[in-house]
Amino acid sequence: MYKKITFLVLITIFVSCKKTDSDDSDKNEKDKIKTARWMQGQWENKSTDGTLTETWKKVNDSTYNGQSFFLKGKDTIHYETIVLQQIEDQLSYNANVRGQNQDKPVAFLLTETKENQLVFENPKHDYPQKISYTKVSKDSLVAEISGIQSGQPSSEKYIMIRTK
Repeated sequence: MYKKITFLVLITIFVSCKKTDSDDSDKNEKDKIKTARWMQGQWENKSTDGTLTETWKKVNDSTYNGQSFFLKGKDTIHYETIVLQQIEDQLSYNANVRGQNQDKPVAFLLTETKENQLVFENPKHDYPQKISYTKVSKDSLVAEISGIQSGQPSSEKYIMIRTK
């Protein structure tokens, strides 16, 4: 009887001390991608023109997938998929907009990072050349695209509220 109890206690201790996959995932998460953790979730901007929704999910220790779409009524006006990925020491924002750039992704590299802001740039892209995300609070952020469009400086800001 004593051997059975000892065996059960040892198994209980072993199982309770075992790390979960999510523990390992957070521990092994790359340093640059960690700066974007606050972007995870679903964000929304409602205006008279329609609703912009952006969703970010962690895929693994170096990659987040994003999806952005703009709905006007029941019509999808804009749709893009985004891969935020750290390869070695570089964080890259790869946007793939349906119907643009032969449906191939355009890479924007991280050029500036602060505790509450990420700035990505691609000076060779037609528009935008700069994409930034600024965390305002736990449940709000500002997404901004900017650059030169038709020879003139242009900028668009979207105040996003967390919905999930």
